[in-house]
Amino acid sequence: MIAFIVAIILGNVVSLLVFLGSKRFRTPQGYLKASLALADLAVGALVVPYSAYREIATLLQEKDCNEALSTAVWGFHPCHVIGPVFAGCTFVSITTIFLLCIERSITVLKPLHKNIFVTKKRTVALIAFSWFLCFFLAVVPLLFSQDILLHYSPCSKMCNYVFSTGESARTSTGWDVILLFPTFDFSLLGGTFVINLITFAAIRQFSKARKQLAQPKVQGISNRPSFSDIKAAKTIAILTVSFSACFGPIAVFVVGSVLGYQWCEFSFYAFWILTSNSCWNVIIYSARDRKFRRRTRELFFGKVLKRKRRCPGSNAGTAGHCGALLNEILHHECA
Repeated sequence: MIAFIVAIILGNVVSLLVFLGSKRFRTPQGYLKASLALADLAVGALVVPYSAYREIATLLQEKDCNEALSTAVWGFHPCHVIGPVFAGCTFVSITTIFLLCIERSITVLKPLHKNIFVTKKRTVALIAFSWFLCFFLAVVPLLFSQDILLHYSPCSKMCNYVFSTGESARTSTGWDVILLFPTFDFSLLGGTFVINLITFAAIRQFSKARKQLAQPKVQGISNRPSFSDIKAAKTIAILTVSFSACFGPIAVFVVGSVLGYQWCEFSFYAFWILTSNSCWNVIIYSARDRKFRRRTRELFFGKVLKRKRRCPGSNAGTAGHCGALLNEILHHECA
């Protein structure tokens, strides 16, 4: 848990510094990535530290301290905040990934109209609306059903939504309300799959068209797709696998818990696979980008001296003087 805290906070803080601290990244896609990093940062700064605190407290006290959280409905304990934050940030991550897929699809399918449809103002408005909607959905079970409570689960090591009166609660309105979570997840998951397939099909058609146009004209031109097409295809594939692998198990667990299954061990893996997504997002959307890595080096180590320097003049004496100057600079840096 402590390793998760360090990795999530460090990776997403660096992402926010790069996206918000550089003008070149202040684009609609950069704002979406910053929103994703902020949601993941909240998970690493609030949700995981509380779980680590509870586990450390249990180990130090050599007893189960979960009974302290079985308070009344109107009583306050940290899970009343941690639970909605975790659910809301999870929904924000799903929604932001969905919006990133739409932005990527418009870039591939309508490149000439991208600047018309995708603007900074519209992107910021969509981000603000998605945050409001996601956190509203996170508190809907507590607002519209008296049969659902929040408590710290010793199985999942997280603050979970649970039925207050056991088996009888599943026949009340709590059944319908709690199913909003997997319905929302699976709806966006299905939409993301469809958009990814459409985008991937368009990239494949563009690659085939480029291959057919390049072959009869110039013999030396490679028939392989361009690097940007290959990178876009890989990103879409990684996105689809990561999305389904991280959000699928938790949705299955919610449906199973509503149907009456306990799944204690499965709940642990489902929740912490979902938590690990806060680390993978940094790798998928940030660390794989060459410009992001270069900006990160500039942010922490300053601008690096370029390898090549233009020498004043082109005669032998000037060239020798330039070579001596470069040798002196390299010798100084090594020293």
